[in-house]
Amino acid sequence: MTTAPPPTPPALRRSLNLGHAVLYGIGVTVGAGIYVLIADTAARAGMHAPLAFVVTALLVGLTGATLAELGSRFPVAAGEAEYVRRGFGSDRMGVAIGYLVIAMAVVSAATISVGAAGYIRVFLPLDTKLIIVGVVLAMGAIAARDVKDSVTFAGVMTLVELGGLLLIVGAGFMLEPRVLTELPSVLPHSVDPAIWSGIAAASMLAVFAFVGFEGIVNIAEEMKEPRRTLPRALFLTLSITTLLYVLVTWVSLATLGVAALAQSKAPLADVFHRLTGWPRTTMSAIAVVATLNGIVVNLIMASRVMYGLARRSGLPAWLARVSPATGTPVAATFV
Repeated sequence: MTTAPPPTPPALRRSLNLGHAVLYGIGVTVGAGIYVLIADTAARAGMHAPLAFVVTALLVGLTGATLAELGSRFPVAAGEAEYVRRGFGSDRMGVAIGYLVIAMAVVSAATISVGAAGYIRVFLPLDTKLIIVGVVLAMGAIAARDVKDSVTFAGVMTLVELGGLLLIVGAGFMLEPRVLTELPSVLPHSVDPAIWSGIAAASMLAVFAFVGFEGIVNIAEEMKEPRRTLPRALFLTLSITTLLYVLVTWVSLATLGVAALAQSKAPLADVFHRLTGWPRTTMSAIAVVATLNGIVVNLIMASRVMYGLARRSGLPAWLARVSPATGTPVAATFV
C-alpha cells in the first residue's frame, strides 16, 4: 500500500501580463514626488529642468538593465534579496536586503497614507487618524485580493493619475503659446559651468522621481513569461515616466516661469489653475487617487518580499502561506 504524497501548498498565481506589470510599475513610480520635485528642479536648472530628467533617466536605465538581467535569471518574489544572496553567496546579506526593501515599502505606504488623509480631509472633514486607519485597512483589503484584481485596481487609479498629468500637458500645448515658442531654451547653448552644475544638481534631485520602478521585480513570480515580460515592463515603465516628467516639467515652466514655479508650494495645482481656471481642488481629487494608489502598490510589494523571505527561512514560515481562494500571501499582507 503506497502512501499518497502530501498536498502541495498553494503558490502565487502567474496571472499578470505585460500591461498589468507596466501599470503597476508606473503606479509605484509616478507618485507624490513629481508634484513637488518640479519646483525644486526648476530652482536649480531653470528652463533646462526637463533635461535633468532625461539625464537621470539615462543613469537610472543602467540600474534597469541590471534588474532586467537579474530578474530574468531569478524571477522570484523578494527579487533584490535573491540577487544579493546569489551574488555574494550569503543568506544573511540577502535577508538584510529583504528587510530593507520591506522597511522602505512600509515607510512609504505609511507616509503616503498621511498625505492621503490630508487630501481626503479637503472633501471629508473627519479626524486625520481615523482617515489614516480607514485608508490603510481598505487598501490592505484590496492588496490581499487576487493579484490580478488588486493590480487592475491600482492600474485604474494609475490611469486616473496619468490623466490628470496629461490634462495639464494637453492644456499647456493648446492654451499656452510659450510651450512651443520657447522650446529651444530647454537645451543649453553654452558651456557655462553654472548651467551644467545646475542641471547636475537638478538631476540628483530628479532621481527621487524614479524611485519605485525597481519594485516591478518583486511581482516577477506572478507574471506570465517573466523572462520576457519583466525586462519589457522595466524599460517601458522607465520610458513612459521619463516622457511624462519631461512634458509636465516643460509645460509648468512655460506656464508659470522659472521664478514663480521655483517658489510654488503646490506647483501642479498652480499650473492647472493658471491654464484652465478650474479650482485647485480638482488636482486635490486626483492627488487622492494618486496617494491611494501608492499605498496599494507598496503593500503589494512589501507582502511579496515578506513571502519570498519566509519561503527561504528569512522570516517565520507562516508568512509564506498563500490563500487558496485569492492566490496571495494574505498573512504577509495583513502584517
